[in-house]
Amino acid sequence: MPWTKNDIPNLGGRRAVVTGANSGIGFEAALGLAEKGAHVVLACRSRAKADEAAAAIRARAPGAELDIVALDLSDLASVRAFADDLRRRHERLDLLVNNAGVMALPYRKTADGFEMQFGTNHLGHFALTGLLLDLLLATPGARVVNVSSHMHRIGRIRFDDLHWERGYGKWRAYGQSKVANLLFSHGLHRRLRAAGTGTIVASCHPGYAATHLQAAGPEMEGAKLTVRITDLGNRLFAQSAAMGALPTLYAATAPDVRCGDYVGPGGLLGMAGHPQKVGRTRYARRDDVAERLWQESERLTGVTFPGL
Repeated sequence: MPWTKNDIPNLGGRRAVVTGANSGIGFEAALGLAEKGAHVVLACRSRAKADEAAAAIRARAPGAELDIVALDLSDLASVRAFADDLRRRHERLDLLVNNAGVMALPYRKTADGFEMQFGTNHLGHFALTGLLLDLLLATPGARVVNVSSHMHRIGRIRFDDLHWERGYGKWRAYGQSKVANLLFSHGLHRRLRAAGTGTIVASCHPGYAATHLQAAGPEMEGAKLTVRITDLGNRLFAQSAAMGALPTLYAATAPDVRCGDYVGPGGLLGMAGHPQKVGRTRYARRDDVAERLWQESERLTGVTFPGL
Protein backbone atom coordinates (compact mmCIF):
# COMPACT_ATOMS: atom_id res chain seq x y z
CA MET A 1 0.00 0.00 0.00
CA PRO A 2 1.30 3.53 -0.76
CA TRP A 3 2.62 5.42 2.25
CA THR A 4 0.52 8.42 3.35
CA LYS A 5 0.32 10.80 6.30
CA ASN A 6 -1.97 8.29 7.98
CA ASP A 7 1.07 6.03 8.42
CA ILE A 8 2.92 8.56 10.60
CA PRO A 9 3.11 7.14 14.14
CA ASN A 10 1.99 9.08 17.19
CA LEU A 11 4.53 11.82 17.85
CA GLY A 12 3.30 12.97 21.24
CA GLY A 13 6.20 14.21 23.36
CA ARG A 14 8.48 14.68 20.34
CA ARG A 15 10.02 18.05 19.51
CA ALA A 16 10.72 19.03 15.89
CA VAL A 17 12.26 22.02 14.11
CA VAL A 18 11.20 22.70 10.53
CA THR A 19 13.04 25.44 8.64
CA GLY A 20 11.02 27.39 6.10
CA ALA A 21 7.80 26.16 7.70
CA ASN A 22 5.65 29.08 6.58
CA SER A 23 4.90 27.83 3.05
CA GLY A 24 5.17 25.01 0.54
CA ILE A 25 6.85 21.77 1.54
CA GLY A 26 7.89 23.16 4.93
CA PHE A 27 4.34 24.15 5.84
CA GLU A 28 2.94 20.77 4.84
CA ALA A 29 5.67 18.96 6.75
CA ALA A 30 5.06 21.04 9.87
CA LEU A 31 1.32 20.41 9.55
CA GLY A 32 1.81 16.65 9.19
CA LEU A 33 4.04 16.52 12.28
CA ALA A 34 1.71 18.71 14.35
CA GLU A 35 -1.33 16.63 13.38
CA LYS A 36 0.39 13.60 14.93
CA GLY A 37 1.15 15.38 18.20
CA ALA A 38 4.68 16.71 17.75
CA HIS A 39 5.67 20.03 19.30
CA VAL A 40 6.84 21.89 16.19
CA VAL A 41 9.14 24.89 16.07
CA LEU A 42 8.39 26.94 12.97
CA ALA A 43 11.77 28.39 12.00
CA CYS A 44 11.00 31.18 9.55
CA ARG A 45 12.55 34.37 8.25
CA SER A 46 9.25 36.29 8.26
CA ARG A 47 7.38 36.51 11.56
CA ALA A 48 4.19 37.66 9.84
CA LYS A 49 4.17 34.69 7.46
CA ALA A 50 5.02 32.34 10.30
CA ASP A 51 2.06 33.66 12.30
CA GLU A 52 -0.23 33.01 9.32
CA ALA A 53 1.16 29.50 8.96
CA ALA A 54 0.67 28.79 12.66
CA ALA A 55 -2.94 29.95 12.47
CA ALA A 56 -3.54 27.72 9.43
CA ILE A 57 -1.99 24.71 11.20
CA ARG A 58 -4.08 25.27 14.33
CA ALA A 59 -7.22 25.53 12.19
CA ARG A 60 -6.54 22.03 10.85
CA ALA A 61 -4.95 20.58 13.99
CA PRO A 62 -6.67 22.17 17.01
CA GLY A 63 -4.45 22.10 20.05
CA ALA A 64 -1.26 21.90 17.98
CA GLU A 65 1.85 22.75 20.01
CA LEU A 66 3.76 25.34 18.00
CA ASP A 67 6.56 27.81 18.61
CA ILE A 68 7.70 30.50 16.20
CA VAL A 69 11.38 31.44 16.23
CA ALA A 70 13.04 33.79 13.73
CA LEU A 71 15.65 32.21 11.48
CA ASP A 72 17.39 33.66 8.44
CA LEU A 73 19.63 30.97 6.99
CA SER A 74 21.41 33.51 4.81
CA ASP A 75 22.85 35.17 7.94
CA LEU A 76 25.07 33.12 10.24
CA ALA A 77 24.42 35.54 13.11
CA SER A 78 20.72 34.68 12.84
CA VAL A 79 21.53 30.95 12.73
CA ARG A 80 23.60 31.25 15.90
CA ALA A 81 20.91 33.31 17.65
CA PHE A 82 18.27 30.72 16.75
CA ALA A 83 20.39 27.84 18.03
CA ASP A 84 21.28 29.70 21.24
CA ASP A 85 17.59 30.42 21.91
CA LEU A 86 16.57 26.81 21.30
CA ARG A 87 19.34 25.42 23.46
CA ARG A 88 18.45 27.76 26.32
CA ARG A 89 14.82 26.64 26.34
CA HIS A 90 15.08 22.94 25.49
CA GLU A 91 17.21 20.00 26.48
CA ARG A 92 16.25 17.67 23.64
CA LEU A 93 15.51 17.73 19.92
CA ASP A 94 13.95 14.72 18.24
CA LEU A 95 13.83 16.00 14.69
CA LEU A 96 15.55 18.69 12.63
CA VAL A 97 14.07 19.17 9.16
CA ASN A 98 16.45 21.25 7.06
CA ASN A 99 13.89 22.28 4.47
CA ALA A 100 14.16 26.00 3.70
CA GLY A 101 15.76 26.98 0.44
CA VAL A 102 15.96 29.29 -2.54
CA MET A 103 16.13 28.31 -6.20
CA ALA A 104 17.61 29.76 -9.39
CA LEU A 105 17.97 33.32 -8.11
CA PRO A 106 19.72 36.16 -9.89
CA TYR A 107 23.20 36.57 -8.43
CA ARG A 108 23.08 37.58 -4.78
CA LYS A 109 25.33 37.17 -1.75
CA THR A 110 24.41 36.37 1.82
CA ALA A 111 25.17 38.61 4.80
CA ASP A 112 28.44 36.68 5.18
CA GLY A 113 29.50 37.03 1.55
CA PHE A 114 28.50 33.57 0.29
CA GLU A 115 26.67 32.96 -2.99
CA MET A 116 23.03 33.04 -1.91
CA GLN A 117 21.94 29.55 -2.96
CA PHE A 118 25.01 27.77 -1.59
CA GLY A 119 24.99 29.95 1.52
CA THR A 120 21.30 29.47 2.30
CA ASN A 121 20.60 25.94 1.11
CA HIS A 122 23.81 24.32 2.34
CA LEU A 123 25.98 26.45 4.63
CA GLY A 124 23.10 27.79 6.73
CA HIS A 125 21.78 24.29 7.37
CA PHE A 126 25.27 22.88 7.94
CA ALA A 127 25.84 25.51 10.63
CA LEU A 128 22.39 25.02 12.18
CA THR A 129 22.88 21.26 12.45
CA GLY A 130 26.30 21.63 14.04
CA LEU A 131 25.03 24.18 16.56
CA LEU A 132 22.14 21.90 17.56
CA LEU A 133 24.18 18.70 17.54
CA ASP A 134 24.38 18.39 21.33
CA LEU A 135 20.58 18.41 21.60
CA LEU A 136 20.26 15.82 18.84
CA LEU A 137 22.89 13.49 20.30
CA ALA A 138 21.25 13.77 23.73
CA THR A 139 17.89 12.60 22.32
CA PRO A 140 17.47 8.85 21.70
CA GLY A 141 16.39 8.15 18.13
CA ALA A 142 16.83 11.74 16.92
CA ARG A 143 16.81 12.42 13.18
CA VAL A 144 18.13 15.05 10.81
CA VAL A 145 16.36 15.32 7.45
CA ASN A 146 18.03 17.28 4.65
CA VAL A 147 15.76 18.28 1.77
CA SER A 148 17.59 18.05 -1.55
CA SER A 149 16.27 18.03 -5.12
CA HIS A 150 16.22 16.00 -8.32
CA MET A 151 18.42 18.85 -9.59
CA HIS A 152 21.29 17.50 -7.53
CA ARG A 153 21.97 15.42 -10.65
CA ILE A 154 23.44 18.42 -12.45
CA GLY A 155 25.39 19.55 -9.38
CA ARG A 156 29.14 19.62 -8.89
CA ILE A 157 31.04 21.44 -6.13
CA ARG A 158 33.17 24.21 -7.64
CA PHE A 159 35.88 24.17 -5.01
CA ASP A 160 37.90 26.72 -6.98
CA ASP A 161 34.93 29.13 -7.05
CA LEU A 162 32.32 28.09 -4.47
CA HIS A 163 30.60 31.47 -4.57
CA TRP A 164 30.35 31.77 -8.34
CA GLU A 165 32.32 34.97 -8.69
CA ARG A 166 33.17 33.83 -12.22
CA GLY A 167 30.59 32.72 -14.77
CA TYR A 168 27.49 32.52 -12.57
CA GLY A 169 24.76 30.19 -13.80
CA LYS A 170 21.68 30.22 -11.60
CA TRP A 171 20.63 26.64 -12.33
CA ARG A 172 24.13 25.22 -12.03
CA ALA A 173 24.52 27.11 -8.73
CA TYR A 174 21.24 25.61 -7.55
CA GLY A 175 22.46 22.15 -8.54
CA GLN A 176 25.66 22.74 -6.55
CA SER A 177 23.66 23.66 -3.46
CA LYS A 178 21.43 20.60 -3.77
CA VAL A 179 24.22 18.10 -4.29
CA ALA A 180 25.90 19.78 -1.33
CA ASN A 181 22.84 18.82 0.77
CA LEU A 182 23.39 15.16 -0.14
CA LEU A 183 27.15 15.32 0.36
CA PHE A 184 26.54 16.87 3.80
CA SER A 185 24.18 14.00 4.63
CA HIS A 186 26.81 11.54 3.40
CA GLY A 187 29.54 13.11 5.52
CA LEU A 188 27.30 13.30 8.58
CA HIS A 189 26.22 9.68 8.10
CA ARG A 190 29.84 8.52 8.08
CA ARG A 191 30.58 10.48 11.27
CA LEU A 192 27.49 9.32 13.13
CA ARG A 193 28.26 5.71 12.22
CA ALA A 194 31.90 6.02 13.29
CA ALA A 195 30.85 7.55 16.63
CA GLY A 196 28.38 4.74 17.23
CA THR A 197 25.44 7.07 17.87
CA GLY A 198 21.79 6.22 17.34
CA THR A 199 21.12 9.50 15.54
CA ILE A 200 19.85 9.15 11.97
CA VAL A 201 20.48 11.48 9.06
CA ALA A 202 18.31 10.96 5.98
CA SER A 203 17.69 12.99 2.84
CA CYS A 204 14.70 13.47 0.59
CA HIS A 205 13.41 15.36 -2.42
CA PRO A 206 9.83 16.43 -3.26
CA GLY A 207 9.80 15.76 -7.00
CA TYR A 208 7.93 18.40 -8.97
CA ALA A 209 5.62 20.05 -6.45
CA ALA A 210 3.56 23.19 -6.84
CA THR A 211 5.11 25.78 -4.52
CA HIS A 212 6.23 29.39 -4.75
CA LEU A 213 9.85 28.27 -4.96
CA GLN A 214 9.78 28.13 -8.75
CA ALA A 215 8.48 31.69 -9.15
CA ALA A 216 10.72 33.46 -6.63
CA GLY A 217 13.70 33.84 -8.95
CA PRO A 218 11.73 35.14 -11.96
CA GLU A 219 9.89 37.57 -9.67
CA MET A 220 13.21 38.99 -8.47
CA GLU A 221 14.26 39.43 -12.10
CA GLY A 222 10.96 41.05 -13.07
CA ALA A 223 10.37 38.28 -15.63
CA LYS A 224 6.57 38.39 -15.68
CA LEU A 225 6.19 35.98 -18.60
CA THR A 226 8.35 33.39 -16.87
CA VAL A 227 6.28 33.78 -13.70
CA ARG A 228 3.11 33.10 -15.71
CA ILE A 229 4.65 30.06 -17.41
CA THR A 230 5.82 28.75 -14.05
CA ASP A 231 2.36 29.19 -12.58
CA LEU A 232 0.80 27.38 -15.55
CA GLY A 233 3.27 24.52 -15.23
CA ASN A 234 2.49 24.18 -11.55
CA ARG A 235 -1.24 24.02 -12.22
CA LEU A 236 -1.01 21.59 -15.14
CA PHE A 237 1.84 19.25 -14.30
CA ALA A 238 3.01 19.52 -10.69
CA GLN A 239 1.77 17.47 -7.80
CA SER A 240 0.47 19.32 -4.74
CA ALA A 241 2.74 20.63 -2.00
CA ALA A 242 1.05 18.16 0.34
CA MET A 243 2.15 15.26 -1.88
CA GLY A 244 5.58 16.83 -2.29
CA ALA A 245 5.99 16.87 1.50
CA LEU A 246 5.37 13.13 1.87
CA PRO A 247 9.04 12.18 1.25
CA THR A 248 10.06 14.63 3.99
CA LEU A 249 7.51 13.16 6.40
CA TYR A 250 8.52 9.60 5.48
CA ALA A 251 12.21 10.37 6.07
CA ALA A 252 11.31 12.07 9.35
CA THR A 253 9.02 9.43 10.84
CA ALA A 254 8.92 6.05 9.06
CA PRO A 255 10.34 3.27 11.24
CA ASP A 256 12.19 1.60 8.35
CA VAL A 257 14.36 4.66 7.59
CA ARG A 258 18.04 4.01 8.14
CA CYS A 259 20.95 6.39 8.47
CA GLY A 260 21.98 7.52 4.99
CA ASP A 261 18.68 6.78 3.23
CA TYR A 262 17.35 9.00 0.42
CA VAL A 263 13.60 9.26 -0.13
CA GLY A 264 11.63 10.65 -3.07
CA PRO A 265 8.43 10.18 -5.06
CA GLY A 266 8.10 6.72 -6.59
CA GLY A 267 6.28 7.74 -9.78
CA LEU A 268 7.52 8.37 -13.32
CA LEU A 269 11.06 9.82 -13.34
CA GLY A 270 10.75 10.48 -9.62
CA MET A 271 8.72 13.61 -10.26
CA ALA A 272 5.49 12.63 -8.46
CA GLY A 273 3.90 9.88 -6.45
CA HIS A 274 4.05 8.34 -3.01
CA PRO A 275 7.40 8.20 -1.21
CA GLN A 276 9.92 5.41 -1.38
CA LYS A 277 13.66 5.02 -0.98
CA VAL A 278 15.43 6.16 -4.14
CA GLY A 279 18.90 6.44 -5.62
CA ARG A 280 21.25 9.38 -6.08
CA THR A 281 24.22 10.09 -8.30
CA ARG A 282 27.59 8.50 -7.65
CA TYR A 283 29.02 11.97 -7.22
CA ALA A 284 26.65 12.61 -4.29
CA ARG A 285 28.11 9.52 -2.55
CA ARG A 286 31.81 10.23 -3.05
CA ASP A 287 33.70 10.11 0.24
CA ASP A 288 36.49 12.40 -0.97
CA VAL A 289 34.14 15.12 -2.19
CA ALA A 290 32.00 14.91 0.95
CA GLU A 291 35.07 15.23 3.16
CA ARG A 292 36.49 18.19 1.26
CA LEU A 293 33.11 19.94 1.35
CA TRP A 294 32.86 19.28 5.09
CA GLN A 295 36.23 20.88 5.73
CA GLU A 296 35.36 23.90 3.59
CA SER A 297 31.98 24.24 5.30
CA GLU A 298 33.59 24.23 8.75
CA ARG A 299 36.08 26.85 7.61
CA LEU A 300 33.46 29.12 6.07
CA THR A 301 30.91 28.92 8.89
CA GLY A 302 33.24 28.52 11.87
CA VAL A 303 30.98 25.70 13.08
CA THR A 304 32.35 22.28 14.05
CA PHE A 305 30.56 19.10 15.14
CA PRO A 306 31.87 18.24 18.62
CA GLY A 307 31.68 14.55 19.43
CA LEU A 308 31.90 13.57 15.77
